[in-house]
Amino acid sequence: MTAEEAITSRRSVRAFLPTPVPRETVERILDIAARAPSGTNMQPWRGHALTGARLRALTEALVAEAGAKVEAEYRYYPKAFFEPYLSRRRKVGWDLYGLLGIARGESEKMQRQHARNFTFFGAPVGLIFTIDRRLEIGSWLDYGMFLGNVMTAARAQGLDTCPQAAFAPHHRTIRAMLDIPDTEVVVCGMALGHADPTAPENSLVTERAPAAEFCRFQGWDR
Repeated sequence: MTAEEAITSRRSVRAFLPTPVPRETVERILDIAARAPSGTNMQPWRGHALTGARLRALTEALVAEAGAKVEAEYRYYPKAFFEPYLSRRRKVGWDLYGLLGIARGESEKMQRQHARNFTFFGAPVGLIFTIDRRLEIGSWLDYGMFLGNVMTAARAQGLDTCPQAAFAPHHRTIRAMLDIPDTEVVVCGMALGHADPTAPENSLVTERAPAAEFCRFQGWDR
């Protein structure tokens, strides 16, 4: 698989097969991803890779906590959405719900779908990523490049992923179960495994604005 193929075939998979993924494969993906650049080579990423009984214990605790009033230690989304971001957010949400047969106003079904995050959508490997809270925004930017590398490297291994900010608000439970010190912030989780080709939600292909829409090209003839 070329780099272009790995990047363009990446998608957020929300239903996985139970097929195990060897530790050696997960470790190789993370080793490759760690080639991401970071300011003065600080490499601010920290991770926890879970499978088997350890993964089940975490998912059971988080599913039991689903719906509880919890809050992340950082703000992922703006306080109020505005265009063009509001329209993009709404479209992907309703496209997904449409594939799942969830209509507008069916809040209970929406909540059940959201709670599936905490099972890592059935993936055999769950990843939790953290960062030292003393680091600044530059390290968070570096972290994004690392996470992108994880997903691209996984595709090169024939695997799929789903990056999940839904775990961040449940940092207290995650911290207690994974023995994460208070000096670290839970950034996100990520499901890793083989996509279930029969799941309707996995047919979702989200749109992307072309470069001509978000970039100004200067110095060329056109």
